[in-house]
Amino acid sequence: MEISFYNVRQSEGIFDELNGIKETIENKINLSRIVGKEKKIILTNNKIMRICFLAGLSQAGQRDLNKVSEIQLSKTSTRYVPSFFTMNNLSYLYSALLKLRYKEHNIDWSDNPLLSRIIAYEMLRGRDYLMDENNLNGFLYSVTSNNKNYGSIPALELLIGEYDEDMEAILDINSRAITNSQILVAGATGSGKTNLLAVLIQQIRSRSIETAYPVNFLLFDYKGEFSDMDNNHWLSLFETDRTCILDPIERPLPFTPFKDFTGKAINEINLYSTEMAAALCALDNAKISANMSNRLSEAIVDAYKKTNGSPITFDLMLSNYQSKLQNPDKDDSISSILKQLVRNKLFENEDKTNLIKECFIVKMDAFPKDGPIAKAIVYFLISKLNLIYEQLDKQAVNDDYVQIRHFTIIDEAHYMLDFDNRPLRNLIAVGRNKGLSIILATQNMASFQSKHFDFYANAQYPLIMKQQTISDSVIKDLFGVSGRELQEIRTEIAGLQKGELIIKDQMAFALDLGKKYKKIKVSHLI
Repeated sequence: MEISFYNVRQSEGIFDELNGIKETIENKINLSRIVGKEKKIILTNNKIMRICFLAGLSQAGQRDLNKVSEIQLSKTSTRYVPSFFTMNNLSYLYSALLKLRYKEHNIDWSDNPLLSRIIAYEMLRGRDYLMDENNLNGFLYSVTSNNKNYGSIPALELLIGEYDEDMEAILDINSRAITNSQILVAGATGSGKTNLLAVLIQQIRSRSIETAYPVNFLLFDYKGEFSDMDNNHWLSLFETDRTCILDPIERPLPFTPFKDFTGKAINEINLYSTEMAAALCALDNAKISANMSNRLSEAIVDAYKKTNGSPITFDLMLSNYQSKLQNPDKDDSISSILKQLVRNKLFENEDKTNLIKECFIVKMDAFPKDGPIAKAIVYFLISKLNLIYEQLDKQAVNDDYVQIRHFTIIDEAHYMLDFDNRPLRNLIAVGRNKGLSIILATQNMASFQSKHFDFYANAQYPLIMKQQTISDSVIKDLFGVSGRELQEIRTEIAGLQKGELIIKDQMAFALDLGKKYKKIKVSHLI
């Protein structure tokens, strides 16, 4: 009978244990790429664990069950994703090899903790074997398979923690049974919001990275935690490294934020200029007159005329705007914003990367969160994503799942919700058909009640963590409750501890039976 690999737990610190062999193998693979300055290959943690697992199982010899028993399992009950064992239909091979290597021992293969320890033990045996360069060369050079069968669209069933009943709490992100894949997170400082975002990213990446449909992400790191050198080990959890960090203080973001209108009608430029002017005016809290907004719109059109429709620059926009002022040497609110954008040199004048074909973390902590520069970075990146989306085909679909290509993650999102942010609305409204989704995180649950857009109505999963201020209107709208039920949910939110959240119980809501919410204890990752 085949061993069941369902719900197998990782060992504590397994990534750190295997980091040395990971670096050794990557150095060998990337040695030939140094001359051509190609992008380095980064092996995923799952791939390294699988390599070591196979290397360990390939070695005959006595197994020491005393050493197996000494292995500590993950304190946070981190589990292997199902595809770890099923990829390339190797689960039968793993099962046969385990039984072969442990045939002299009376092993109960249904004992999940024991099975978990044995798997970790084999990985460590494989690591020790491969750390001998001769063994590593022989192992690597013997791999001749060109198997391209990565499987079909992966099931993005994100294991984020446990319910009160110790049942796994899973978010279904891409089955055809759900309406969309948007996630809203509301959690006050100290609620565990950053850890939750990390869990979501780690689950999205680990369940897709080794398939034909990997999901990349763009994260706006307002607090600088994800891009902090001291937190470098976080990046390996997301199957990436520091090449994903974009720091606009060090160098401009590698794209032009402006649309290319080469060969397009002037009416398209006129519409775009009006939207762009409105957005730029909304980036600052200063009072801006209709005349100033119209003047900026005209300056954008004039700038495009000078480039014959090619993407413009803030310098060109500023010079055209100043030329329309009675006193060009005297700044008004708009010229002041434009000068800040020019001075900070936030963007390149041409595209040097594709934002959805790789993972990126934008370091934002050098700028005031509610200031025009931080808002401009997010606004123009979201605008750029929309331009990319327009060129994409619809995502792949099969009988059970739809493809997800990309997640945009905005922490401190309330700074981008208090004005008519059309690119953000477009991203949410049309992203589903292109396989693009979003995670918005704020401190206060009421921040999603925007007069410009109903974020709650357009989100599959609102996740409510500890709140400083609890909004009865949000509870009423979100959970469809009033009276005693409303007070019950309010009390539950008030009592949430760090790392806990409540989520709408869709089944109870649909049947109008039982509690309309469930509480989840989020897995501890960072």
